[in-house]
Amino acid sequence: MAAIEVKDLSKQFGSFTAVDKVSFDVEQGQIFGFLGANGAGKSTTIRMLCGLLAPSSGDAKVAGFDVLTQTEQVKRSIGYMSQRFSLYDDLTVEENLNFFGGVYGLNKNRLEERKTYALEMSHLTEERTRLTGTLSAGFKQRLALSCAIIHEPKVIFLDEPTGGVDPVMRKSFWELINILSDQGTTILVTTHYLDEAEFCNEIILIDAGKLIARGSPNELKTQYIKTPILEIECSDTNEAMALLGKEQWVLEISLFGTALHIQVRDAEKAKAEVQRLLTGKGIGISRIDTIIPSLEDVFIHLIEKRESKTVNT
Repeated sequence: MAAIEVKDLSKQFGSFTAVDKVSFDVEQGQIFGFLGANGAGKSTTIRMLCGLLAPSSGDAKVAGFDVLTQTEQVKRSIGYMSQRFSLYDDLTVEENLNFFGGVYGLNKNRLEERKTYALEMSHLTEERTRLTGTLSAGFKQRLALSCAIIHEPKVIFLDEPTGGVDPVMRKSFWELINILSDQGTTILVTTHYLDEAEFCNEIILIDAGKLIARGSPNELKTQYIKTPILEIECSDTNEAMALLGKEQWVLEISLFGTALHIQVRDAEKAKAEVQRLLTGKGIGISRIDTIIPSLEDVFIHLIEKRESKTVNT
């Protein structure tokens, strides 16, 4: 049985459809990425799956319980962590764990057992007496995860859990997520860091409330973009983007940090054209490489494809 089962789940707020007939399953122990831009419907979907928001239509089960008719059982079976880290700054690390353990009804012996595990797993044992308000963002992040798993939930929802945390702490956090997954915990995570999505077993992309793609990171990168992508580093990225964006043979163009990604039909012919056009305008070229599409390339491609269909219908 899947840990999460979602079928035609929808949510309307008046005339606005936030989530539109979304369907997916998440297997037990899987790290499942739920990706989309702000306002795409990710958080609304999670709130429905956590039993915090009633669906307008459709069905969903979490840990075997119906989110509409067995809300309390769902809440007892899950852990939830948001970017805002719902912690009490005026309590110590240990006091926060005691509080959340009490909320979930753990008896004294079980609480001590789970608290020891959570502190050791998150490397917070030496910080247990510190006031939470004095912790760094990375330590608060670990503590928030510890509070979310104190009752040993079957399913954990992580909503933008690494926002505002430095790259080193982000990497450390994902190591903790992998430990939990290896122990059989199912994890659904939303993130706007597409490099983090590479750590997921499976990913779905959502846009304007609709599911637009699903697969493993490798499947998404190989199934949805069939034409070559060139990565270009040059002396004037903005001018190069404006220049290349006018060319018919450039199917798509986007900015990636200090480089440009262009989707073309013929890589070798395109490289020659890029050289001719940019050098003709006095723009120096550091390199032009054919690359494997990134998840960001796939995401941009699918969004633009969907927007193009919307405009033409």
